[in-house]
Amino acid sequence: MLIEEVTENVVELVEKLNFAEKVERSLDLIERAYKEFGDGLVVANSLGKDSGVVWHLAKRVSPKIRGFIVTTRFKPPETKEFMAKEVSRYPELQVYSNDQEIPEKLFSTDPDRCCEILKVEPTRRAVKEMNVTSWITGLRCTEGRTRTEFKEIEELDKGLIKLNPILIWYEREVWQYLALNSVHVNPLYSKGYRSLGCAPCTKIAQGVDERAGRWIGTSKCGGECGIHTKPLLNYQI
Repeated sequence: MLIEEVTENVVELVEKLNFAEKVERSLDLIERAYKEFGDGLVVANSLGKDSGVVWHLAKRVSPKIRGFIVTTRFKPPETKEFMAKEVSRYPELQVYSNDQEIPEKLFSTDPDRCCEILKVEPTRRAVKEMNVTSWITGLRCTEGRTRTEFKEIEELDKGLIKLNPILIWYEREVWQYLALNSVHVNPLYSKGYRSLGCAPCTKIAQGVDERAGRWIGTSKCGGECGIHTKPLLNYQI
C-alpha cells in the first residue's frame, strides 16, 4: 500500500533529482495510486499552473481519471472563463461551490471562516459525493513557508490518501512541463500573478515566495485556505 511507503527527505529530493527524473517519479506515483484506488483516485483541480501539471500527468496515466474543481463567487472573471473552457474540454471535471449566504466582506473580517465556507465545505462534499479514496493535488514544498512540511503521500483522514506528486518540483519546472506539453493555463499568469485564488484575496506580489500575494494584510498572508490542513472526512461543524 502507498501509505506504508517511507518517503525520502523531501528537501533533498528537490535538489537531488533533475526535471526528467521528477516527471518520471510523479507519473510513477500516480500510476501506482491508480492501480490501488482505481475510480476512487480523483484530481483536485484549482485551475492554477500546478493543477494543470497534475491533471495532465493523471491523464497520461489514464484518461478515465476524474477530477473536481472548487470555485467561489469571488473568483476573477478570467478564472471563471478558463474554468468553463476546461470543463468543456473535460466533462469528467465536476464543479463544486457553496452558495450559502455570508456576511459582507467576510473575506477581510474573518478570512479563515470565509475559506472554510466557500472552499473547505465544497471540497468535503466533492470527496463524499465522488466516493474519493485518494485525491491528487498540485501542492509543492517550494511554493512558500506554509508548504515545507508536506509529504508526497499523506493520510490526514483515515481512509483518505492524499497524493502530492509534484511536491518536489520547482516553479520553473512547472512552467517547463506546461510549455513542453502545450498545456492550457489560466490567462491571469500572463498579467504577472504567480499564485491564484479569489479576487479580493489575491494580489501580484514580488519576492521568492510564490504565495506572498495571497491574503495580504491578514493573519493568513501567504498561508492556506484549509483544504490541505483540515480534516475532510472526520470533522465537526
